[in-house]
Amino acid sequence: MSDILTLSKKGLLLGDPAVGKTSLIRKFVYDMFDDKYISTLGTKISRKRLEYNHPNNFGKIELKLMIWDVMGQKEYEMVHQSAYLGGQGALIICDLTRHQTLENTENWISSLYTVTGEIPIVIIGNKCDLTNQKQIELNDIEQRAKTFNVPIFLASAKTGENVEISFRTLGERIVKADYGG
Repeated sequence: MSDILTLSKKGLLLGDPAVGKTSLIRKFVYDMFDDKYISTLGTKISRKRLEYNHPNNFGKIELKLMIWDVMGQKEYEMVHQSAYLGGQGALIICDLTRHQTLENTENWISSLYTVTGEIPIVIIGNKCDLTNQKQIELNDIEQRAKTFNVPIFLASAKTGENVEISFRTLGERIVKADYGG
């Protein structure tokens, strides 16, 4: 029987208003979707347990991921900076139907790194199910990801496509950052 090491880590969900941050968390944690938009005020915290193999083959790791859904309004930069403290990984979200949200990912990452230093991140292009409204092509988001050397996923909080793998990839990157795997 292998030992299970338990870790608690803080992950952040960042992006412009209405990119689907709250919907992605709701789909990942509760397997639910609601297309009513309600702006996040401040920060909302959700939790999910994930299990990984230890990067150095020392059994299993149970990661208790505390996911901080940070409001997207740019005028609250001080709230953002406060929420970033102690962050150990982040999902940066853009809306595939609004090109400006991809452009703004660089600002979110730069602002985050100012507080946390370089931490593991994953970029998600959300709303991939809205193919007729798409303004961002896969190549566009790949170029942005190359700038920061991070993985990307095209996801849909509505259908669930690539939601689980996006969060699991972030968790894996956080674990590897801790253990050098």
